[in-house]
Amino acid sequence: MTPTTTAASGTGAAPAAATPPAAPYAIVEASGQQFWLQPNRYYDLDRIGAEVDETVTLENVLLVNDGKATTLGQPYVSGASVELKVMAHRRGPKIIVYKMRPKKKTRRKNGHRQELTRVMVQSITVAGKPLA
Repeated sequence: MTPTTTAASGTGAAPAAATPPAAPYAIVEASGQQFWLQPNRYYDLDRIGAEVDETVTLENVLLVNDGKATTLGQPYVSGASVELKVMAHRRGPKIIVYKMRPKKKTRRKNGHRQELTRVMVQSITVAGKPLA
């Protein structure tokens, strides 16, 4: 019985694959948080006071990447906006809050469900020109 060995390539570098151009994205500030948004995707944000099928525009855009260049705001990118379409109002998963004081016979159990709004990103616009 002869042992078989596999020879590894001595170069150590894999052939470089052609990377497709990155999809445009924007980082926006909404409901006190920052979100990375891409066109034609849906996201769950904190409850927005808008009706279903209504369009909401976010002006607080912190960063825009069009696939080639990145524009960073100070603090916001001037002339940039993101258009969102409200799909539905939902509630998040239930979170159980349980507090107990040992040796005191004190227990408190509470539940919480966050109110959310599901939105679809329709377009990212910079200086009046839509990126996607």
